[in-house]
Parts: sequence; structure tokens; C-alpha cells
Amino acid sequence: MKKKQVIVGLSGGVDSSVAALLLQEQGYRVEGLFMKNWEEDDTETYCAATADIADAEAVCKHLSIPFHTINFAAEYWDHVFCYFLQEYQAGRTPNPDILCNKEIKFKTFLEYTLQRGADFMATGHYAGKSFTDNHYQLLKSADNNKDQTYFLYTLGQMQLAKTLFPLASLSKNEVRHMAKQAGLPNHDKKESTGICFIGERKFKRFLQHYLPAQPGMIETPEGKCVGQHDGLMFYTLGQRQGLGIGGLKDSKLTPWYVADKVLDRNALIVVQGRHHTALYARALICSQLHWVRKETPVLPCTCTAKIRYRQHETPCHLTWLTENQIHVEFEQAQWAITPGQSIVFYQEANCLGGGIINVAA
Repeated sequence: MKKKQVIVGLSGGVDSSVAALLLQEQGYRVEGLFMKNWEEDDTETYCAATADIADAEAVCKHLSIPFHTINFAAEYWDHVFCYFLQEYQAGRTPNPDILCNKEIKFKTFLEYTLQRGADFMATGHYAGKSFTDNHYQLLKSADNNKDQTYFLYTLGQMQLAKTLFPLASLSKNEVRHMAKQAGLPNHDKKESTGICFIGERKFKRFLQHYLPAQPGMIETPEGKCVGQHDGLMFYTLGQRQGLGIGGLKDSKLTPWYVADKVLDRNALIVVQGRHHTALYARALICSQLHWVRKETPVLPCTCTAKIRYRQHETPCHLTWLTENQIHVEFEQAQWAITPGQSIVFYQEANCLGGGIINVAA
């Protein structure tokens, strides 16, 4: 019987490398693919992806599997980065990792994989799947601290049918140990951070290169001016660092936090203290909904949700506002609900789907 073929998306990091290792050990015909999706500020002497490409190629050489590279920079610009800029320009805070998964990894890359005649694509995400009652479920990783289903809620039935998640039952420590035991050349490589595929950059300088900054006033909810901001796009709700308004005369030493953005006046609203009531809300409205199952769920219903990646899920109640909008009410008030970010819904280990936050309600 012919072995199934799988193409693994290799980033140069340890997670995707161990995914390739495990699939090879399971008997698949494995190939590695490095996607280059950003080249706007590459130069002859510097390319952000150079070291990662070298690491991915070294892993494939170590495993004796074919290595490929492909350039999806045009697709990334059109379908991810333009949206990223539009959202910041509108005063919102987008999550490019989620859109990158939807438009590049599990669309453009998946299409490429199938066109090459492979049976599956695979990634190093910490997530799992199952096939129950004639449909696929997206399941949380065994390593709750690393679970990445928050970034994957836009996957549907076709993507799950054709995707393998070899790290589903593993912890990060186990993955590191496997990489070292197998002698993978990148076993001790640090985890990457930064914007998806763009990498680690000084965010403010990077964003200003693409969007003109419009400085304005920093105010309290009562209208008192306490400073000047560099442009609303540089700030997100709940932000504490970089406000430049510490040590004001006649003001407590309590830290300041961003509580709101008023676009029509170009004003940044700040409050003192992390537990200020202006930073909390019991409900939100979300849209751009996606459900892992094809069927739209019957609402109202109760489930759990999180509004940012590093957060414990919290019980909530969902009701329809319109055909494309949901009202979400939480059992407990949530801190710094941020328009443009995603809310993701769960029932125990099962990721149901999610949507984009419009406004705290």
C-alpha cells in the first residue's frame, strides 16, 4: 500500500520540525515547505527570513526529506497586510496571526499542497482534531499553556479534513526533548515573536512606515488633558507602557491605562489603576462570525469564551442581534475588551468558532 504524502509547513522553529519528525516516524512520505510571505523591507544584506530558511533546510537535510520554498508575499500583502493596515487606521487592533492562518497557511498553502498531489498538509500548531457524528471538531491541545486553537478558529471542515496536527498530545517540554533526542539542528532555538511572517521589529517605527501618524491629546474621561499621543494607531486598550504621562503634577502615582479611543476627536482616553471601572465591561458585540461546523449554532446558548490568547476561558451567554452579529454577555466583567481582536467560543475541549469584536456593550 502506497504511503500517504504530507507536506509540512516548516518555519525554521522547533515545533514544525518535530511535527515533520513525528510524521516521518509514523510512516508518511514527508516533504518540508518554507513559505516566504514578506519581502517589503528585504535588502541585499538583510532578509528577515534568511536564518529561518537555513534552519528549515537543515532540518530537512537531517531527516533526509525533500525541501521546498515558495513565495506567497503577494497573497500575504493582498489578503492579510492590507486588512491589518485598514484596521489600525480605523482605530482597531487586529490579530494578523489569525488572518494569516485563514488566508495563507490554511488556504494558499493548503491549495498548493493539494495541487502537488499530497494527501495532507501539516503544521506545528498545538491543537488537535477529531471526527465525531460525521463532522470534524477542532480540539484544544493537551498542553493547555500552549494551546493555539484561539488562532485557528477560522478553520472549517475541508481544512480540518486535510490537515494533520502531530503535536496535539504533546507539551512544549516534550517537543523540545524529542528535538534534542533526534539531534535536530534547531532543537534549542528560541521561540519567535512579532507579527506573523514579518518578524520582530520596532512596532511603532514599522507601522509609521505605512500609515501617517496623527498626534492628538491624551485625556481623562472627565475631559482633562494629561498629555499628547503620537497617533491612535500606536495604542491599544489596556496598554500601560509608552504613554509618557507618569509623574503628573496633582496626580496620584498610580499607573495610567488606555481605556478608549475617540476617533472623531483623535483623543486617547486614559484612566489610573488597572482596576478602574472604565476598563471593564460585562458584554460585547461581535461579527464576522465563523463556525468550525458548517451549521450555524442554535442561539441563545451558554458556552465559554476568551477575548485574547493568554486568557482562561470564562462562561458567557450568546444571543443573536442580527443575522451576522452576536451579543455576548459574560458571567464576570472582562478587562480591556478590544475592538478588532477575536473572541473564540468553546464547549469544554471543543473549539466552536469565533468572531471579531466590534465594541464592548
